[in-house]
Amino acid sequence: MVLMTLNEKINSDRFIVCGELRPPQSCNGDLVRDQARHFKGFVDALNTTDNQTATVRMSSIASAAILLEEGIEPIIQMTCRDRNRLAMQSDLLGAAALGVHNVLCLTGDHQSIGDQPEARGVFDLDSIQLIAAVATMNRGFLLSGKEMKKAPSFLIGGGANPFGEPFEMRLIRLEKKIAAGARFIQTQPVFNLSVFTRWMERVVDMGLDRRAAILAGVMAVRSAKTLQWMKARVPGTRIQDEHIVRLDHARDPEREGVSMAVETIQALRSIKGVRGIHIMPTMWESITPTIIREAGLPVTQ
Repeated sequence: MVLMTLNEKINSDRFIVCGELRPPQSCNGDLVRDQARHFKGFVDALNTTDNQTATVRMSSIASAAILLEEGIEPIIQMTCRDRNRLAMQSDLLGAAALGVHNVLCLTGDHQSIGDQPEARGVFDLDSIQLIAAVATMNRGFLLSGKEMKKAPSFLIGGGANPFGEPFEMRLIRLEKKIAAGARFIQTQPVFNLSVFTRWMERVVDMGLDRRAAILAGVMAVRSAKTLQWMKARVPGTRIQDEHIVRLDHARDPEREGVSMAVETIQALRSIKGVRGIHIMPTMWESITPTIIREAGLPVTQ
């Protein structure tokens, strides 16, 4: 049986399910393989994060190469925080040579929230410019204008935060990312359905859902402490206190965390313009199959 690629699925009417894997803070590739087994057969593609929360981890591209060996289609993440345009183009060519064809272009968590806040951010390009740079490479040219003998063919993605302020500026940035070449958009995790619904209504009104696949973020959390940390430390998040209280008062917080994720997925599937979800099981990769089954999502295996 020939499996459809993520690009082909986006071009179809299929509901898309992506996952997310945090590479280890070591060079042990078996840890990536162990995490990957929780996603295989349950997601259409799997993100490998790029020094998430500004902490050093195994590279996204190396982790993606391991996923390919495991038969999982990877999406590398590339942040503007850590590389200039030379390094970005070099890494993208290397990723393409390894058989990686999906890239999510991000600004990156600011280094001040990580464990080495003294690190200097690069930010030579912003995320919109990075999307445009990858699109230029797909057309066969480096940013210098030099033509390549063999061009990559990346499916380009971008991030979106429906909960950041000002609200309209977030929509303007989204439109710019899609105009620059983004074919899919992964959002920040949804903990406020009313704000997300209002955002999606504007996305649909602007016709952006017809130009790129909107994949809504769903975070699986197992304790109230995770949400409290996010609310205090991660800019642009909008976590309602009711979610924190619900987990804090639950007899079985992990079971409650699964229920919250499943309820969110079911609500998202009814929102016009949502083409899929992006599951982020923060340090809880093993729960992914349970969430997907209980939410009634299609299983790829």
